[in-house]
Amino acid sequence: MLDDLQGIQERARCLYNEAEVEAALDRIATEIGRDFSSSNPVVLCVMNGGLIMTGKLATRMNFPLQMDYLHATRYRDRTRGSDLEWKRHPELVLTGRAVVILDDILDEGATLAAIIKHVKALHPSRLAVAVLVNKLHDRKTQGVTADYVGLEVEDHYVYGYGMDFKGYLRNAPGIYAADPQDCD
Repeated sequence: MLDDLQGIQERARCLYNEAEVEAALDRIATEIGRDFSSSNPVVLCVMNGGLIMTGKLATRMNFPLQMDYLHATRYRDRTRGSDLEWKRHPELVLTGRAVVILDDILDEGATLAAIIKHVKALHPSRLAVAVLVNKLHDRKTQGVTADYVGLEVEDHYVYGYGMDFKGYLRNAPGIYAADPQDCD
């Protein structure tokens, strides 16, 4: 795989450069701050994809909050999802708290639906979802939406800013569409 990464990057198409992604993060942070700054929220990072977004947003959210994370995955370093695997549940008590879930992408939404269901069962006082990227297609899990969306992309396999390509390229400084020939 390591030998293929340079070719994968060369064939990929940049959809949003670093400055465009950072501007989207600024906007999301402003919107979350407007809606949650006085509610002492718990910000939940969805690992591993939400790590970069959460880290970048955390320094922009200048109000009291607590942070925790959860890990539920369907991809396991592949380009296609399978059964959901829970690796970690949040440790903070969410009952009666405002909660903001931060994730990298809303694609089909199966993983996010399970996360939302789990968090709702813990009885937060308020729940919102923020995603860096919303993928535009008609295969979304019914009823799954994001309250805050940074960017929208057409139906491509994308990587960068937390989104991976077979476990790599999460650290790419932009949002890239992988060439379909690389998405086996």
